[in-house]
Amino acid sequence: MENYHKGKNVEEPLERDKIPIPNLPENFLWMQVRGGSKIRNLVSHALNEFPSAKAVVWTGFGQSVGKTVTCAEIMKREHNNQLHQITKLCYRVVEEFWDPVIPDLDQIVVKRKLPMIHILLSLETLSFEELGYQAPG
Repeated sequence: MENYHKGKNVEEPLERDKIPIPNLPENFLWMQVRGGSKIRNLVSHALNEFPSAKAVVWTGFGQSVGKTVTCAEIMKREHNNQLHQITKLCYRVVEEFWDPVIPDLDQIVVKRKLPMIHILLSLETLSFEELGYQAPG
């Protein structure tokens, strides 16, 4: 790899349509957790916006999956475990481009599949038959 230097990263875009949770509420708060995000800031924003939205989706990928779960659990505890939950796991594709230092070499493209989690928390009753459903309490 000494003949290459790291180029750009192309991440699959995060879109509401691609959240793998069926029958999402029309109006929900979407919290996208990153590695550098502060848990305190994320949770306080979600708690302030939650009364108007009635549902929140926590999303994180790669190193931020654990932080995403922590945020969702704190939010459940703040609502006295009265929230319905659906959790879905999937992958997010990231392409890394490695540019050659020597002109005769070809560019290398590495596709990585990073684990991704989506956690829907809702005051409304959700479909208990859905895989990944957790009842309140």
